[in-house]
Parts: sequence; structure tokens; C-alpha cells
Amino acid sequence: MTENTLDGGQAIIRCLENEGVEYIFGYSGGAAIPIFDALVTTKTKIKFVLTRHEQGATHMADGYARATGKPAVVLITSGPGATNTLTGIMTAHMDSVPMIVLSGQSVSWMLGKDAFQEADIFGITMPVVKHSYLVKQTNDLPRIIREAFHISVTGRPGPVLIDIPKDLSAGRFTADLHAEMDLPGYKEDHSVDHETVLQISEALAKSRRPLILAGHGAMIAGAEESLKALAEKAQIPVKTTLLGKGVFPETHPLSLGMLGMHGTAYANKAVCECDLLLNIGSRFDDRILGKPDLFCQDATIIHIDIDAAEIGKMIRPQIACVSDAKAALEELINHVPELETAAWCKHLDGYKTKYPLKFKRQGSLKMQHIVDEFYKLSNGEACVATDVGQHQMWAAQFYKCDDRHNWLSSGGAGTMGFGLPACIGAAFGRPDDLHVCFVGDGGFHMTFSELATAALHK
Repeated sequence: MTENTLDGGQAIIRCLENEGVEYIFGYSGGAAIPIFDALVTTKTKIKFVLTRHEQGATHMADGYARATGKPAVVLITSGPGATNTLTGIMTAHMDSVPMIVLSGQSVSWMLGKDAFQEADIFGITMPVVKHSYLVKQTNDLPRIIREAFHISVTGRPGPVLIDIPKDLSAGRFTADLHAEMDLPGYKEDHSVDHETVLQISEALAKSRRPLILAGHGAMIAGAEESLKALAEKAQIPVKTTLLGKGVFPETHPLSLGMLGMHGTAYANKAVCECDLLLNIGSRFDDRILGKPDLFCQDATIIHIDIDAAEIGKMIRPQIACVSDAKAALEELINHVPELETAAWCKHLDGYKTKYPLKFKRQGSLKMQHIVDEFYKLSNGEACVATDVGQHQMWAAQFYKCDDRHNWLSSGGAGTMGFGLPACIGAAFGRPDDLHVCFVGDGGFHMTFSELATAALHK
């Protein structure tokens, strides 16, 4: 089979191979049949995972991406097949998860004419994707797929939709599989402003009660080693957001655990008493702010984020740095001295002793007890997925994470039904590791059909 004998579906599979794709999660259907056929005719090593619902496919892809750090791929058909992915796409969008969604579509000459199983998935998903494509020419597929992966993983990651009419995926392909990208308006700037870093360093040097808030952006950037080095050099206590769990070891003496309405008492007391807050990759969401006008009102606030739109959206910082978190921290650590924080750290240790996370062990078995015991039995090394609800908060409190890829939870969207399929997707990505899902009965019943997917794949 040569490039000149490929059809559109076969070209798609070859392009996905070029991007290093291991798995495709999805559900078959008529409008996507040429792509499904190509999974057989190309004799590809890519494995297709047939889920029981398209929402399950997107959550599996989401879990795979979070657990591995690699973009994941979903393949579904048109109409209701495509619209069934909306919740999963929104979940990935809210939590900045890289995902490529390939949707089959009605033939191009019937678009907009209410054809059988036609839905304007391009328009419907517009608010919840990072970018989207409606393919117009079969030969455009390699460029579009390459661009989609690039957009999905760079800057602030997110889902990208590619809507592919059936006549184009079945049509003859005659172009180059390694086509160049054409993204003149999409700019990447990894540079760090030196003067801003010096301002941050000077502010830290003056601080006596500093805190670091590490969010999901620090995790996405792979900044865990730089974050730990900075915290240890300057002796700054660190707290994280729900999605930042694991980017700083929660067993570390400088860790204050999770901030916010379901966080530790000592993390929340610390934020009320600090004189400086260094926010690295957190968007200051409503679950950690409370009343924004009272949040850290007596402290200097510094915000490092790759997304300029997040700067000042919720909290207006005194110093802002639009940059990749890892790049900023690697520059900052060269200028920050060891701070005089011994008294501050001792004070916060007192809060840890006075207000620990605890539960009463007598009487009926409690969820906190189950999570705590599983944490001990697994030595804190499991990849943990949660659904959404009270159990999610107990898991966040009592299962400590020391690895940035070991905590999978729906934060921004708060999607019930996320946990089980996300855990399955993580197990595909890391088959040799221990995986556990903490899930309530409500969320479990929403996607429990994916138990069949788990059983089928052992």
C-alpha cells in the first residue's frame, strides 16, 4: 500500500501512527465506517477500544491523557454519536486535557440539509474545544491532524475536534502524509521575562510568611522538580489545588495539602495569614477563593500562568508573569535566596497538629477509613481516579499523592460519571501500575456500562 493508493480513512490512520497514537477510544457508526475499515486494512498497531457509550470513550481518553501526559484520541460517528461526547469534551476543556476527537459526519453535499444522523457538531462544541475543524478536502487530512495534535498539547492544552464527512474519509488520497502545518496566527512563546522574574525574587526576599499555591498548570508543565527545588531552597510551604495534587509531594514536610472549601484547615489558615502568595499555574477558581475581595487581602499576590486570559480574571495580582510554569521556576530558582521562614513554618506545623485531618473510627465503617487504609496498603503508589461528590473530597483529603500523574479527577466541570471510564483509560496507558477508582453510587450508575469494557479487556 502506497500513499497514492490510500483512501481518506487509511490516510487518517497513517497520520495517527505518525503522532505515536497507541489507542483510539470510541464507538462505531455509519458516517465513520471508512475510518473504522482503515483500522483493519492498514494493518496498524493502533488498538481500538470499543466503549459502551461515547461519553465513556471521551472519559477513557481523558484518563489516559492525564495518567500518561500524552494526547488521547476518540473516534465516533455523526449525529447522536457525536453529541454524546459533549460532556466528556467539556470535562477535558475545563481541565486543560489534550484530546483529539474524530467525528464522522454526513456526506459533504448534504451538510445543513438535516440528513440522517446529521448534527452540527462543529458549531455545538464551539464553546468547549480549544479548536475545531470541518474537513473540506481529503488531501487536507495530514495537515489538519498534525495541526490538531500541535494545538492540543502546546500552550494551555485542550481538546480539538475534527469533523470528517463520510465522502472525504472514503475518498481518494493523493497528498503527502507529512504535510506541513499552516498556523500563522498560533504563536508559542516560551520565553520568560527576566525583569519580571527579578521582581518576583525581590518580593520573595522581603517576605517572612510566603506561600506557594501550585495548580494544574504546574503539573501540565512538568514543573514538579523545579517546584520542589524552589520550595526547599527558599523553605516556602506549598499547598495545591484539587487538580494540582501530586505536583508537590503531599508527604513532604513543607506540604500543606489542598486549599479551598474542601481543603485542609491549615492550608486555609495559612492563606489568611501569609504576606505573599506565589500562584503557579492555578486559575484562582471559585472553590479556593471564597469571597474574592477578601482573599489574601493583606498579602502580595504573584501569578505565574501560561494563559494570559487567567491573569486578573478572578484576582488582580501585584506581579504577573505570563509564562510556562517550568520555565519560570527554572529561572526564578537562580535568584531566590533562602528565606527566613523558620518561625512561619513552625507556626504552620502547629496548625497541622491542632487541626489534622481525622475521623472517628468507632461505629460503622466510614469512607475516610476505607480511603486511609487503601492508602496505607498501596503505599500511596496507586493511580487514583475519582468520580464527583463527597467521596471525591474524602479521597482528595486522605489519599496523599507524591506523583503528578497519579490523581485523576474532574475539577472544573465536576462531571459525575467520569471516574470509572477515566480509571479504565489510565489502565490502558499504564498497564503495569495499580489503578483504583473511588466512586459514589450516583456517578457509578451514569457510566457503569463501561464495566463491560473493562471486563472485555481484562
